[in-house]
Amino acid sequence: MSTTETTTGASAPAEEPGLKRAIGPKLLILFVIGDILGTGIYATTGAVAGKVGGALWLPFVIGFAVAILTAASYVELVGKYPKAAGAALYTQKAFKVPFLTFIVAFMVMASGLSSASAAARAFSGDYLSELTGDALPPTLIAICFILLLAGLNLRGVSESVKTNVILTLVELTGLLIILAIGAYAVLTGDGEPSRLGEFETSGSGYALMTGVLGATALGFFAFVGFEDSVNMAEETKDPVRTFPRAIFIGVAVTGTIYVLVALVSSLLVDHKVLEGSSGPLLEVVKAGGVDFPHKLFALIALFAVTNSALINIMMASRLCYGMANERILPRGMGRVLRRRRTPVVGIVFVTVLAIGLVSTGEIEGLGDTTAFLLLCVFAVVNIAVLVLRRDPVDHAHFRTPTFLPVLGAITALILASPLADRPADVYIRAAVLLAIGVCLWAVNKVVLRVRDEA
Repeated sequence: MSTTETTTGASAPAEEPGLKRAIGPKLLILFVIGDILGTGIYATTGAVAGKVGGALWLPFVIGFAVAILTAASYVELVGKYPKAAGAALYTQKAFKVPFLTFIVAFMVMASGLSSASAAARAFSGDYLSELTGDALPPTLIAICFILLLAGLNLRGVSESVKTNVILTLVELTGLLIILAIGAYAVLTGDGEPSRLGEFETSGSGYALMTGVLGATALGFFAFVGFEDSVNMAEETKDPVRTFPRAIFIGVAVTGTIYVLVALVSSLLVDHKVLEGSSGPLLEVVKAGGVDFPHKLFALIALFAVTNSALINIMMASRLCYGMANERILPRGMGRVLRRRRTPVVGIVFVTVLAIGLVSTGEIEGLGDTTAFLLLCVFAVVNIAVLVLRRDPVDHAHFRTPTFLPVLGAITALILASPLADRPADVYIRAAVLLAIGVCLWAVNKVVLRVRDEA
């Protein structure tokens, strides 16, 4: 059997149990919201402010629009093909090029792991320092943090998703506190409304455009996550009906909250202060004129970044499982822990990689790398949804208006391009990750050829 045939038509090995369908509509909505919320808004708001200035809200408005465009494509595709492999599956079905399929799958996995590593770094930053001081080694904390989440993931999807629900409610509470502080400031006349129209970038209109695009590209890290949920399709009850509502509600809720939080942050704190902190929302609490315990908010923020890391490790491990079933990775990667029915090999594999990534950069660099990799993937997915209109399925599903994936592909490519004015180290890190991916693809191709000839 050829590689193309196995990647498009293989199913889970008969001797392995399938994944447990434990996620209903409400859990999935909270999963999507919890996946999007977290590290991005809690940790990178300051870096975005440093790029754009007081008009901090604008990159989040643009990012919201781009997220909606691509979310519509994911909703159509997961309805047509409710399997765990996500973007890799869509790419293979659309283009039937195994090398491209593997690269897309690897980029998605790498983005999830760099996101989890950014969350681990955020966990060991200013929010934790507010509680413990600076006595503990940040890298050691980050590694232990990832190992604990891997253990929770091994226990089962039900335990992980229920933990996600609790953490999602906690992080939502933290953002609602920020909004309440902002409302109080407006009512009492505090804050500097004039900052909301200030741009850090000076000079020509081109410099302003690239500055805003750069801030949007980094801020887009806060919106990633909805694409992770499609990798839970085989663990969701009635995914064809459940996903459209869950993804659209999740993106709409989080996008609205993000824009409001950005407005409050700029209103109360100078962008230079925000830029200098890895816990920028804690600076908002301190400047808000409300007697809210700083340590309590720092604890809430730690729960928020924990949720981001948990879900990204879950996503990456399920992606390994899906790719193994599609023969994009060796079958052993799809092995399931029989008692818990969790993808044990995938969990161990992504945990090791996440630990390795923790030492490669700080929050901003890892977050920007995550956004860049996913913007490239989103461009491919938006094109794939148009190509796959030629592949009808025998069940009804959501169909997005054609102009949305067209705009989605264009905006994703613009934000991934050098017009976004991102640091060179982001491209270098992404290039190294892709080089690793190419090596893994070559090894896997040899293994498949040997097995086919045996």
